[in-house]
Amino acid sequence: MTEGDRSQDLIALLQLAYSAERAAAYAYRGHWHSVVDAAERIRIKQIEDEEWHHRRLVGEILENLGAQPSRQRELRALVIGRVLGLLCHIMGWLAPMYGAGRLESRNIREYETAARYARDCGREDFIDCLLTMAEVEWEHEKYFRSRVLMHPLGHRLSLWPAPPPKEIIRESFARDSDESLELAEAVEFFTGTAGVSPACDASES
Repeated sequence: MTEGDRSQDLIALLQLAYSAERAAAYAYRGHWHSVVDAAERIRIKQIEDEEWHHRRLVGEILENLGAQPSRQRELRALVIGRVLGLLCHIMGWLAPMYGAGRLESRNIREYETAARYARDCGREDFIDCLLTMAEVEWEHEKYFRSRVLMHPLGHRLSLWPAPPPKEIIRESFARDSDESLELAEAVEFFTGTAGVSPACDASES
């Protein structure tokens, strides 16, 4: 797969993440308004704020790549987020906590994948930001998992797979990067293409 292919993969994934952050933020706005416990309200409100911050960061990366958000995804995210926020007021306490935890688990993987796409298309300047967002999503998942497990029914539910420890996010990325570098060097050695580095095509198709 070429660098141009990876840049298109990165743009597509970030467009998805940009709109998903909008849906999540609106859902969390309804969520923290629906809970009674003061500490839960504060923490979920903080998580909403962090999702808006992630959205701004992802938007800046897309702009840097010469791409724009998907209008269709944006409209769908607005509707989904508002509906989920409303449902938080009628679904009880456990269901929103469970749904949020599953969502955050997926978000961790998405930002880890985006960091790898950025590396593969030569945009190392995005990597730290993307990995940091994955780490923040890890904290979100940890919080919602802990809330679910404190419920009397929590241990009876089939939970989503627990993510690895947070430090593994950067350790696995570094390990993959070293392996990718070794493979690239081997290819260059056997094909005689050392020093040839095709440009990363970050334009939107």
